[in-house]
Amino acid sequence: MRTLSLAAAIEDALLQAMADDDRILIFGEDVHALRRNLYVRFGERRVRPAPISESAFLGAAVGAAMAGLRPVVEIMLVDFLGVAIDALLNHAAKLEVFSGGKWKAPLVVRAACGGGYGDGGQHEQSLWGWLAHIPGLAVVVPSTPADAGALILSSIQHGSPVIYLEHKLLSDYWLEYLGSGGRTNVSYDVPAESASGEVPDTWTASPLGRAIVRLEGKDVTLVSVAVGVHRCLEAAAKLKEKGISACVIDLRTVSPLDRETVCSAVATTGRMVVVDEDYLGFGLSGELAAILLEAGISFKYRRICTEGTIPFARDMEDNALPNVKRIMDAVLQIV
Repeated sequence: MRTLSLAAAIEDALLQAMADDDRILIFGEDVHALRRNLYVRFGERRVRPAPISESAFLGAAVGAAMAGLRPVVEIMLVDFLGVAIDALLNHAAKLEVFSGGKWKAPLVVRAACGGGYGDGGQHEQSLWGWLAHIPGLAVVVPSTPADAGALILSSIQHGSPVIYLEHKLLSDYWLEYLGSGGRTNVSYDVPAESASGEVPDTWTASPLGRAIVRLEGKDVTLVSVAVGVHRCLEAAAKLKEKGISACVIDLRTVSPLDRETVCSAVATTGRMVVVDEDYLGFGLSGELAAILLEAGISFKYRRICTEGTIPFARDMEDNALPNVKRIMDAVLQIV
């Protein structure tokens, strides 16, 4: 076993995958610099710098995937998918159904997501609920280095389009970048256990659609993804001091969604708090509640989400995004 950061684990798994399969190539802005180890190893033919036109190079990647390649497309921020969504919404996601399975678009769109560092509502969105709403797209959101590497392999092998989201507060190179340029007053609410973790010497794919129970508990179930998982674990430790036992579920993928694991846990605890950095309305938090109700499970429920446009001012932003205090307050309301 080795210890790597989340970003290093993704790149290490990509290197292994690209060495094993010469169909895999990377498209994106400045990828020759951002992925210089892969660029040096595989060259410009497979690590392809692109102009600042997400719609152009994502569209090109859909065509490349249809032709038999396995593109990994890097969109700097998930927010920027707004200018390129047609390639996913109306083409890649629908291709297999429209062609009766004769055509597929096996590409991965990798993008940074999430807030908590003062960049405002055009650069800090999560949007996994919006993307998971589109039939035909898988949406992957890892929280640990081990999962990050295993799930990038799964995403490449999936055979259909996958959105792979990397939370910036879990990524060392993103934190280094965000704190540069004289921004010495920027501080980050980064959970202590999220910086790095053990990973295998050789990567193996982890199936999409399988959640994991990070912590067993009997009084309340906390459900989240990405940095929210670490905040749930921190809240659970503090709740334990108050005599409250919390179960923490890391969904790992938003689509496909592991209904069975969530239903089993909430049937036991009778209470669920969803910690979702995406928007409150019409998203993951409501979908989870609907799944439990449709399964006939009786439970008490709270959700901690981003309720509107993310403010630019840091103190307002801190109050708008999920945090440990909001999680604990929600749990205490229903336990």
